[in-house]
Parts: sequence; C-alpha cells; structure tokens
Amino acid sequence: MLNLDYSFLNWGVIHSFVAKGFWFSIQLTLVAMLGGIVLGTLLAMMRLSGRAWLATPAAIYVDTLRSIPLVMVILWFFLLIPKLLGPLGGETSALITFTLFEATYFSEIMRAGIQSVSKGQVNAGYALGMTYGQSMRYVVLPQAFRNMLPVLLTQTIVLFQDTSLVYAVGAYDLLKGFEVAGKNFNRPVETYLVAALVYFVICFSLSQLVRRLQSKIAIIR
Repeated sequence: MLNLDYSFLNWGVIHSFVAKGFWFSIQLTLVAMLGGIVLGTLLAMMRLSGRAWLATPAAIYVDTLRSIPLVMVILWFFLLIPKLLGPLGGETSALITFTLFEATYFSEIMRAGIQSVSKGQVNAGYALGMTYGQSMRYVVLPQAFRNMLPVLLTQTIVLFQDTSLVYAVGAYDLLKGFEVAGKNFNRPVETYLVAALVYFVICFSLSQLVRRLQSKIAIIR
C-alpha cells in the first residue's frame, strides 16, 4: 500500500509553490476567455455576413484550429512566435495561443447564439435604417450573449481545465506548482492527488453556478 503523507502541505508550501501557478491559471483563463469571446464574435459575424471574402477565411481559420489538438497548437505557437516577434517566454506564448485557439470555439457558440435570434428582429433593424454592423451591435448580439451565456461559461470552465497543458512549454501554472512542490518534498503522488481535488472542486463549483444561471435565464425567457 502507498504510504501517503500530506503533512508537508501547509500554507507556506502553498504560498511558495502553488499560489503563483494558481494566479497564472486564473489570468490565462480570463485573458483567453475575454479575448476569445471578442475575436470569436468577430469570426462568427464574418461567417454569417453572406460575403465569401469574409466568410471563407473565417471558416478556414475556425475549422483548421478546431481540428488540431490544443497541445500541438501550443507547441507550434511556442516555436513559431519567437521567430516572428522575438523571445516571449512560455507564459506570454500561452496567453496568445489560448486566446487565438479558444476564439474558434467561442465563435461557434456565438454563431449559434446569433442564429437563435429571429430574423424578424434583424429585418426590423434594417427597416429602421441600421447597417449590418449596427443591427448586430444593438439588436442581435445583446440577445445572443444572453442566450449563450451559460454555454460561454461552460466553455470557460473547460478552458480552465485546459490550462494544465501549458506544461508543454514550461509555463508555471497551477498543476506545475503542485508538481514542483511534489518534487521538492519527494511526494509526487500526494501533490498530484491534491491537484486533482483542487481542479475538481473549482470546476464542479463553477458548473453548479452555471446551472443555476441557466435556470434563471430559462425563467426570464
């Protein structure tokens, strides 16, 4: 049987090894979520514009990145970006990569949200003299965001889980913090088990909040 000992996991260890990684995981999640939603919304609008010169590049971008494992995209960007912009480091490279990659998933969510708004409301905007952009901004997107908010938040939870893949480029995330602590105290099994528990508690708690929000939105409808 394994001789598990968790006595070394005190606040000092958490502060020294784990807190830094936890903060980066949160930072990466928030930056990739906000940037991904903005870029994803633009991609969704391009695909629904009805203009081939906008829709085709957006479709190629989305379909290509969605067909490649995230860890491979992380490695590619980590190796390619320094050749174009100079050395960036694992953390900065991860921020850029996750934003560009998650935009493809958020774009599909937003595309579904935009299509869920009835065409009658879009035509009403046109009847008032609005352009395509104005109709999207003032009529369609507010409703699409409300309809898709639970799905957007669910994707953000998945994004938080995926941040653990930045180990591939040596970035110091939450999982890396636990790994370093385990190596320093020669207790890798205990630290990985605690890391799994932390990820579970965070993601499960957020999932329950999203479920409650989804119920409230359904009542409003």
